Amino acid sequence: MKSKNLSENILRSVKSKGFKYIDLPSVIEANHIVQRSGENFRKFIFSFIDQNGSELCLRPDLTIASCLRYLENNLKGKEKIFYSGQAYRKSQNKKDSIIRNQIGFEILGSKDEKNDDKEIINTSLKSLQNLKYSSGTLTIGNVEIFKLLISKLEIPARWKLRLLRHFWRDEYFNDLLKRLETNADIDPTEVAVDKKKYLDLLKQDPTTMIAGRSIGEILKRFDTKIKDPRTASKGKKVSKIIRSFLKIKCPINNAAKELNKFFKKNKINLVVDQKYFPISNNKVSKLNVVFSTSFGRQLEYYTGMVFKIDIKSKSKNRNIINGGRYDKLISDLGAKNQVAAVGAALNLNY
Repeated sequence: MKSKNLSENILRSVKSKGFKYIDLPSVIEANHIVQRSGENFRKFIFSFIDQNGSELCLRPDLTIASCLRYLENNLKGKEKIFYSGQAYRKSQNKKDSIIRNQIGFEILGSKDEKNDDKEIINTSLKSLQNLKYSSGTLTIGNVEIFKLLISKLEIPARWKLRLLRHFWRDEYFNDLLKRLETNADIDPTEVAVDKKKYLDLLKQDPTTMIAGRSIGEILKRFDTKIKDPRTASKGKKVSKIIRSFLKIKCPINNAAKELNKFFKKNKINLVVDQKYFPISNNKVSKLNVVFSTSFGRQLEYYTGMVFKIDIKSKSKNRNIINGGRYDKLISDLGAKNQVAAVGAALNLNY
């Protein structure tokens, strides 16, 4: 089947699920990409300066272009949309194409998270009916479960923020765990000074203002700071829990059971149920369905359920669809309020 016919058939299958086709701009402001993905991502985009001195770039990602459209048009409420086009991204692998032909579909502004997640996955599965493949794997993760785990661990607030912020940077995240094991960032001298300041402030009126903040507010911050030091053994224990958690991988119907067994074993006050897993069957069409706690770390804007579909075609394993939930993306791009969003992109370059 020719690529054009394949694309048209997939677009028809997506449209049949009630999605509305939209056009997206090919050029967007580079700062939208850099602010979301980090300065390091700049090396992967094709950017230029326009006549007004603004830095623009060819869209490296259709999802961000779609969310910008929702924001800039001041759209409200639920919208089911789909689109097709090219994303332009440099790669460190010379074999990768810099032009990626994609079809994407999204549900924006809806409050029915559970059913919307299911609909995006079901739409993805329906689009696969247009492809020839012998077998494959649907891998599902959930970033929210990792966030819940971190919230329950006995580590300082600043360490929780670090681990959540850098969850998407695999190498740096592992370095953080090593530092957590050794308390490498704690300066005993600084802690002693903080304790002295804390005790001096306790003797003063908490309503007194210092540099725009009340002594009560300053004491609250100090209280957190001087309680940060931990024994090395506790740091090692927490690091071990996180590493063990990220190794959990099982058939999707065992996901809740395996996670809850892990939480109970490590004395973590946390229970998850089926709402975190949009599919409960271990086999869908020709696909094995698995859950992985470490999956979902490839893009920082994911906030909940994430998934990918890999298929075996012509004796080769190929990644064909990636998707997930990104509820903070539109507000991060400038919206006053958070807008629920979930979607997927199908790679036509497979």
